Amino acid sequence: MKAERARLARLQRLERIRDIARRNALAEAGKAESTLAQLEALADRTRRLAGDYGARGDAADAGALQQLHKFVRGLERIATGTDRDVTRARGIADARAQEVAEAERRRAAAQDRIDDQARRIARKYEAGATPTGATRKGWHKS
Repeated sequence: MKAERARLARLQRLERIRDIARRNALAEAGKAESTLAQLEALADRTRRLAGDYGARGDAADAGALQQLHKFVRGLERIATGTDRDVTRARGIADARAQEVAEAERRRAAAQDRIDDQARRIARKYEAGATPTGATRKGWHKS
């Protein structure tokens, strides 16, 4: 029974490590989502500014109109660049979300192995059996 308890302890350590990895993945996913939200807000605001300035009709002369036109085109270039940043940030956020899902699957698998091992130990304890060595049946490397 000693070897089985040692295996249970190892599985519990593995599950704690996997839980830490899951928490780190969640933190990274949260940062990526926050960055995405900020960039989306910036892109929206920049597009609105370009639209608002583009709709203005209060230019006093041709020089002012030309300057306004240049300003609007500059805002549009910024909006286009920000849209590219949003696309990249969305890809990063999606990748981080996938990493969270994978980390949770790994943690859950470790927890399942812990539960199986604990049941095995409980059955042997209830049966009064004293195992002579570690059992390899159902043992999976991670």
